[in-house]
Amino acid sequence: MKLARDTWLVFQRQLLLMWRTPVWIAVGVIQPIFYLLLFAPLLKQVLEPMGAHTYAEAYQIYVPGLLAVLCIFGGLYTGFSLLGELRAGIIERARVTPVSRLALLLGRALREMVALLVQAVIITLIALPFGLRVGPLDLVLAFLLMGLLALMTSAISYGIALVLPADEAMAPVVNTLAQPIALLSGTLLPLALAPVWLQTMAKWNPFYWAVEGMRSLFSGHVGNSVVWQGLLVVTVMTAAAVFWSARLFSTRVR
Repeated sequence: MKLARDTWLVFQRQLLLMWRTPVWIAVGVIQPIFYLLLFAPLLKQVLEPMGAHTYAEAYQIYVPGLLAVLCIFGGLYTGFSLLGELRAGIIERARVTPVSRLALLLGRALREMVALLVQAVIITLIALPFGLRVGPLDLVLAFLLMGLLALMTSAISYGIALVLPADEAMAPVVNTLAQPIALLSGTLLPLALAPVWLQTMAKWNPFYWAVEGMRSLFSGHVGNSVVWQGLLVVTVMTAAAVFWSARLFSTRVR
């Protein structure tokens, strides 16, 4: 009960800060919209071997990957906001209060999750006039997968911010992590037509299972085993990331 109350208090404060600067949501939406409008129409011929004979089918394959990109890059870069709080001593002051250390993490990570889900809803709505069709239950499960991804990447990013000895190291470390994760998850193009060795490597990437699960949901195949495999893998990885980052919030502030 105390954890839930503390998390809600931290989440409310973080949400208020985000509400005062809504430009961050707008900035987070603009680049995916460019990809949606200027890149996705080129994919019909590329994705035709996978059954995308129309632009609507191409968007059904591409949009889930685009939403996963939001989580990968949007989530992994959230640690930069924590750097400012570390420099200002906000985290150190919070640690001497009775607030749960796990709540300090969850309240912030949930704020990022909400922001990314708002962006995802906007992008999905923009894709509808292009022929994207997805059932309500499928969409809810896809957003659940995306929310878990956002929570996981945010927790990882906060942990990295706490571990690194210097602020300047944050950008290269995050870039080094995000690029192979995105490429090996098939966000821009599915990996079904990739070489076998690349597909084998991708299966060790939890984001790959999430993207495949989201694509299956957007195609209306809620009963496909890849959906539940994705949910299981992402849930386990999210729990591990939150546990690791929460311990750092408790024991380490640089």
